[in-house]
Amino acid sequence: MRSLADRTASAASIDHPFGWRFVLPLAMGSCLNPVNSTMIATALLPIANDFHATVAETGWLIAGLYLTSAVAQPTMGRLADLLGARRVYLVSLLLVMVAGVAGRWAPSLNWLVAVRVLLGVGTSGAYPSAMRLFRERADLTGAAPPRVAMGVLSLTGIATTAIGPLLGGLLTGAFGWHAIFTVNIPLALFTLVTVLAWVPADPPRDHARRSLFAELDVAGIALFAGVLLATMVFLMDMEHPRWLALPVAAALGGALTWHSLRRREPFIDLRMLARHVPLTVTYLRAAAIFTVIYCVFYGFAQWVEGAGGYSAAEAGLATLPMSIVAGVASLAGARTQGLRGPFLLGFAAALAGCVALFFLHASSPLWIMAAAVTLFGLPQGLMSTATQAAVYMQAPAEQLGAASGLQRTASYIGAIAATSLLGMAYGHHATDHGLHTLAIVMGCACAFLLIATVFDRTLPVAIPSSHPRP
Repeated sequence: MRSLADRTASAASIDHPFGWRFVLPLAMGSCLNPVNSTMIATALLPIANDFHATVAETGWLIAGLYLTSAVAQPTMGRLADLLGARRVYLVSLLLVMVAGVAGRWAPSLNWLVAVRVLLGVGTSGAYPSAMRLFRERADLTGAAPPRVAMGVLSLTGIATTAIGPLLGGLLTGAFGWHAIFTVNIPLALFTLVTVLAWVPADPPRDHARRSLFAELDVAGIALFAGVLLATMVFLMDMEHPRWLALPVAAALGGALTWHSLRRREPFIDLRMLARHVPLTVTYLRAAAIFTVIYCVFYGFAQWVEGAGGYSAAEAGLATLPMSIVAGVASLAGARTQGLRGPFLLGFAAALAGCVALFFLHASSPLWIMAAAVTLFGLPQGLMSTATQAAVYMQAPAEQLGAASGLQRTASYIGAIAATSLLGMAYGHHATDHGLHTLAIVMGCACAFLLIATVFDRTLPVAIPSSHPRP
């Protein structure tokens, strides 16, 4: 027999299939990955000081979560299809709580990196499970999810990204950096209780007993993770490069290519990428611009604290205007008809931001620092919506889910590349020279992206009216 909570949720769904009781648990879980991605920006310096670590070493805290998320997002989505979205959602929330406890008692930096990996797995289950639950509710009730309900998931992600650095700075300043991990316990627990109370149980699934090894393409997942890990091992310490990692990455990449071309439904569909060149260009563009965005997101806060001498809370306040502009730009970008305009505006703003960073110094007033970095809010907000729309239009309809997963993977690869650039530019600690070097490298990348987009004929002029906007 079903529980009282399940019967209550089912009864409520008849009159309000997408009411707040159904949407709230999904939105809460979907914000866990963004908030954990950004809270740590203002805690990196205190963590480095406690464990006597360099910028490159603490970079593993960033790269570890994104490496895991790049692999776990599509994997958890596939598990939600096979085992039931609500079940996967609940297990994911339990993993987040375990990571919160483990982070509180972390005795070393390596332990903390492992905690971030666990957070990457746990938080990656929320968004694909939420999207699956939306689809199941729509099929069950015969009604399409309203735009407001679907938009809540995006808005919570934007909002938590915006407040993440500030929240991390306030928690670190008041309770120490351990608090950015323990805060996951009440957040995940509240979400878990609401899921149990308001989200109906998964229906029986005949295919749940199939071989998960066969369905998930475990070999493809392992090879892809190996390529990313070997590449990271090389990039994360360019002062003492581990050259052996390069041939290992190349060998694993060759094995992944051979495996993917032989499999009918591979984890990474290389045939789709080869057939749809505009889509591949979109992924490359996303990886490049998100490298710049994440360099600013994590590198600026470290510089404000390390070179400027400001507290974690003050560094969080300095990034708040950028995040607010990103949220507004994201909402505005979702309503535009064309794609080339948002891309060009985003790249131009990022280029202007790089120029502004080049003229900053540790003695600059905090409000000047905040004003300079605010320019990067435009590309941060516009790139997400424009890239999402491009993928929707360029990917084959029958593979849109996999294509959307690869879109997120491209942005995570950008985050991984950013950690390597920060390690090379800053060395053991953030300095004015390191910030200016970073600004030059990012500025060259933004100028190239701006020129390339002007001449890119793979971008549609406008979004067809028959295509719903993201």
